Amino acid sequence: MDLQTGKLYWPTTFPDAPSYPPLDEDIQCDVLIVGAGGSGALCAYYLSETDLDVVVIDKRKAGYGSTMTNTALIQCLGDKMFFELVNSFGETYAARHLTLCQQAVNELERTANQLHIDTEFKRRDSLYYASVAEDVAKLEKEYEALKKQGYPVVWLNEQQIRQHYPFKKHAALYTTGDGELNPYKLTIGLLEYAKKRGVRVFEETEMNGKKLEQHMATCYTKNGYTIRARKVIFAAGYETLEVKQEKKALLVSSYAVITNRIEDFSSWYKRTLIWETARPYVYMRTTADNRIIIGGLDENTAYADDRDAKLMHKKERLIEEFHRLFPDIHVVPEFYLAAFYGGTHDGLPMIGVYDSFPNCYFVYAYGDNGTVYSTVLAQILRDVITEKQNDDFYLYMQTRPKLPQT
Repeated sequence: MDLQTGKLYWPTTFPDAPSYPPLDEDIQCDVLIVGAGGSGALCAYYLSETDLDVVVIDKRKAGYGSTMTNTALIQCLGDKMFFELVNSFGETYAARHLTLCQQAVNELERTANQLHIDTEFKRRDSLYYASVAEDVAKLEKEYEALKKQGYPVVWLNEQQIRQHYPFKKHAALYTTGDGELNPYKLTIGLLEYAKKRGVRVFEETEMNGKKLEQHMATCYTKNGYTIRARKVIFAAGYETLEVKQEKKALLVSSYAVITNRIEDFSSWYKRTLIWETARPYVYMRTTADNRIIIGGLDENTAYADDRDAKLMHKKERLIEEFHRLFPDIHVVPEFYLAAFYGGTHDGLPMIGVYDSFPNCYFVYAYGDNGTVYSTVLAQILRDVITEKQNDDFYLYMQTRPKLPQT
């Protein structure tokens, strides 16, 4: 899959990242993780805490798939509003999902502090504004639904927004408890931690065949070796869909720019994460080296040529959208990208379990909170594979029911 194009930013932040050898022999293990990006690294990290023999493979260099275009706004709320999840799944179901996302952000902070590589994790507040006057009503519904759960949310009216920001909006939700990080450094940090605990990591090792039996999976690599495993986790980001199509998942195209370094952020209140109610929406965050990531303007296409043809226009549009909000901060795009972006029709990530793939688990941590979702799903899979009871597994299986509102 042609995942992305453009001038990528994250590799420049970690030019001396560790590398891993390609597989050069036949091996066996308890768990094989296919994918050494964010999702696969999180699975390896949590499984390294067990007594299982774990192997990770990736057809590229570790972290060089969709992780390279992850803009890593670490948020608890998703592009499908919480009140909409309540309408779809019921209050109990949606509230549990929200709690797990909050716990995942806390877990990412704890993990970041534990790793030997600085992941640039930093707590940030979020501003979610109404793009047009017609969106204020649904923002009010979101506010009431979140307040009912005790979620840390404050309603800002037009005057209150202007007290903190240089732009005018009808209303916004101001929430606390979110964050930002460097997804490439996080991925390598997780893999290095897992490696020290015995996990074997092989990059430039592509799986090109498999034989799935009742108690054992045999995976064949493009360079002629075999890996026998009791369990297999497919955590290859959007390329997981090339192994097993999932009707609840969908691919679109998204765009982002990363700007020059900025000296003065005084007009950007607390350097909050910013996004909006419009669909497609624009979002923005700052980075550890004082750049700005501006992303969004998604297109409903899964064709790489069509996606890439729009890149230069989208790059200009994203800069224009930023200057509408912050006319006093002059930015130019030093890095820019077009990439595939995965979501789900019902707004929740998934763990796929299929009769035709015995002993296999598929991680579809799709949506705008991919790193948070990956953290939730990786912990669940650790428990499931070690046969520890985890009732949250059923919330995220692809067969999850549509529950009545409670």
